[in-house]
Amino acid sequence: MPVRDIPVPLRWSDMDAYGHVNNVQYVRLMEEARILGWRGWRGDDDTSRGTGTIVARNEVEYLVPLKYQYDPVTVRLWVSRVAGASLDIAYEVRGLAADAPDEGLPADADGWVVYARAESTIVLVDVGTGRPRRITPGEREAFAEMSGPPVAFRRRPRAEG
Repeated sequence: MPVRDIPVPLRWSDMDAYGHVNNVQYVRLMEEARILGWRGWRGDDDTSRGTGTIVARNEVEYLVPLKYQYDPVTVRLWVSRVAGASLDIAYEVRGLAADAPDEGLPADADGWVVYARAESTIVLVDVGTGRPRRITPGEREAFAEMSGPPVAFRRRPRAEG
């Protein structure tokens, strides 16, 4: 699966009173990575000039508390869905277990800890009109090169009534 791995440094101010990165800061880390990773995704169409983006939805699943560390975290991102005027960008906020201040965190075979996974729906907007606009064939082709599966969120059963 083609992905972009974007290193994003943590800031001391990202921590909250509980000594870990605050839930709101995760969304900011993903925003930083999305903006850096966005370059080149929209293809070379002239229509991509004059286009803005609006975040229509964020869904975040926090897996392991992330404590401040000097080494940047890696935000892995890919395109998980392309529709008429919107796309979903999937994320994993990751770090090497060896860089983490806590020992014994659950790591994959390559030594990475996934702290959070998320997905954002991004709507392309014509900046002149402020209205959503269709994704062009060139953009669709560029997004296809970065496509992967949707995020497999854990689901909690919902109570009836």
